[in-house]
Amino acid sequence: MFDTQTRRTFLQAVVAVAASTAFGCSDDDTPSDGSKYFPQSVASGDPRPDSVVLWVRAVDPDNASANAPLRLEVSTSAEFTSLVLDRGFTALAENDHALKVKVTNLSPRTTYYYRFTFEVGGTKYTTATGRTRTAPAAGDDVAVRFAFASCQDYIGRYYNAWQRLLQLDEDLDFVVFLGDYVYETTGDASFQSANSQRTVVFSEPEKALRQGEGLSAFFAANSLSNYRDLYKTVRSDKLMQQVHERYPFIVTWDDHEFSDDAWGANATYLDGRAQELQLERKQNAERAFFEYIPLDNTGADEGAIDVGAAPVFPDTRIYRDFEFGKNLKLLVTDYRTYRPDHLIPEDAYPGTVVLPEAVLAQVGALPAFQSATFAYVDIDAAAFAAQKAALQGAYVQGAMAAGLTQEEATQKAGLWVKGPQALFYVNQVLDAVNKARVAAGAQPIPTFGLEGTSRGVAYAHMGKGALFNIQGSRYIVVKPVFDLYAQIRYGLTNGTSEDALGEAQQTWLQTQLRSTNTWKIVVSSVSLSSMVFDLSQKTDVPDETLRQAFYFSVDQWDGFPTKKKELLGYIRSNDIKNAMFISGDIHASFASVESPAAQVPGVPTLTAPAITSGSIKELAGMALLGAGYAQGSAVYKYIVTQLNESLMAANPGMRYANGDAHGFVVVELKGAQAQASFHLIPSSEVGKDYTKRAPEELASRFTRVDFRIAEEDITRI
Repeated sequence: MFDTQTRRTFLQAVVAVAASTAFGCSDDDTPSDGSKYFPQSVASGDPRPDSVVLWVRAVDPDNASANAPLRLEVSTSAEFTSLVLDRGFTALAENDHALKVKVTNLSPRTTYYYRFTFEVGGTKYTTATGRTRTAPAAGDDVAVRFAFASCQDYIGRYYNAWQRLLQLDEDLDFVVFLGDYVYETTGDASFQSANSQRTVVFSEPEKALRQGEGLSAFFAANSLSNYRDLYKTVRSDKLMQQVHERYPFIVTWDDHEFSDDAWGANATYLDGRAQELQLERKQNAERAFFEYIPLDNTGADEGAIDVGAAPVFPDTRIYRDFEFGKNLKLLVTDYRTYRPDHLIPEDAYPGTVVLPEAVLAQVGALPAFQSATFAYVDIDAAAFAAQKAALQGAYVQGAMAAGLTQEEATQKAGLWVKGPQALFYVNQVLDAVNKARVAAGAQPIPTFGLEGTSRGVAYAHMGKGALFNIQGSRYIVVKPVFDLYAQIRYGLTNGTSEDALGEAQQTWLQTQLRSTNTWKIVVSSVSLSSMVFDLSQKTDVPDETLRQAFYFSVDQWDGFPTKKKELLGYIRSNDIKNAMFISGDIHASFASVESPAAQVPGVPTLTAPAITSGSIKELAGMALLGAGYAQGSAVYKYIVTQLNESLMAANPGMRYANGDAHGFVVVELKGAQAQASFHLIPSSEVGKDYTKRAPEELASRFTRVDFRIAEEDITRI
């Protein structure tokens, strides 16, 4: 007889095995196994009350250039005794042998089973059996349960979070994936780890973009084959396959499906050293996404979806809405396609004044900027000819050190080092060149008592301290000054400076938010939770310039603060009940209530941790160490060691923060009642392959954090 512990272990192992066979791949040694011909298994997505999209990739490795004729069976029984579809299709070589089929005339809220069959040399090979579920009918008052997740870097990392979801065998209507399904780089040492088992190898590396130099060099996907390789690699993972086989997915993209911190068809690898508009690369990325992700963005009525007919950038549209009975309207947005550039250019010259005295006076903000820190002069004035020459010389030297040619550096110096320049920055440069004795006579400029000295805001006042740098442009930006700059630019550009969604998508979103469904949940690839580190009162921080409140990342919604307030304000001014945002991207777990203004009720916001990608605590620690801040320093303490506490203290709407865990979130809606459960595993576990360990070992590493969500608040339970 088993003792209690042995019996429990045995039963858990049986459950795990059952989970991996009932809806997973068959044993590779089984003669009838079709994994040779279906290397990425099957998947389903975009469930609606009467339809769903089914996906497969079928290829004969001995005849890889040929199309693959397939048979698709769909049934209400796992034994396929009651077929609702039995039809032939073809996986085309021109689509990398990927096939998407929109199956229609289905019944609402019904579980369906499906499989594809491929005949080779007279032998029939069959996929694993997939399971999917249609949405409830409009108006049905039923509970809805779903999971959401994001950011699953494959390189050197294991999908323990997906394994845990399979282990729990949650009864889910669908899974929302919020973006960064793949990562476009093959081993960027700035954030990717590596081991010999978890790597991405491009079949055509000569077509990829080579980034970096020496030991830090890596490849970034560029060609269509490069991007296809990313999806094929990720979907070769057995856990990834099993999750797709078990649940329908609703997917949006973020940046890494194309390029890190992208906007439109623009990459940001060079941080402004050169322009990076890459239209063909963007279209290749989208084509691969449409081939491998089970969604319908062609408006197909039924049958095989013509991926080649799917519009690509700039005509892309993947924002869409789903209705799950009476209680849920799911609004899937696209943050990357239509958005403008980041408000602070990566190549911005720190001294350039962007809010001159007249503008500050016009908006009534000038009294706050009277200190010498905000003094500026017109560097083009004849009196400053020597200083201007020294500054341009220093610019050219710095730009060439960053990799620009002398001609390129000289051209950029002429564009940037002119007009109003902040003495806070240029005097530091002038002092340095004087000490180096390379610009005799170019003395620093007095900040008081000099005719022509004015007060204004420059890029340096928002944290920009160097050329061609993400600090002070996309990350670590001074919040109060940035907020003011963003607000003024928003007015001067009639909102185009922060038009994150584009006019058509914003109109669609506002219309859908007024639906009568109990819950209106907005899917955003990037987090709406404000990430602020307030060091303004930290006297143990020795550098006075760091004693300020900073946004950690302005690549997410913090980078468009005026538009964010406008969006939240629309929800509150139109009395939209039970709105909620779910998001990802930032590799941290947040539960917050984001408000458009002080004393105004907020909107509940949940941010999922990464499945595998480096946690924000890890990445912040690497960045600070690289910048010269030791682990014992005050700056490191507040931003890394006490990361969660710092974020909670600086954002009054933050109810929960965990910047050092991986996992996923499960949401359950029962009428007006909503509950969210974070399932979290420490980031230190991501390099361990738990498929080779006992099931209870993985379970013991996970913790669960539960929240009750009301119309205007979130409460931990």
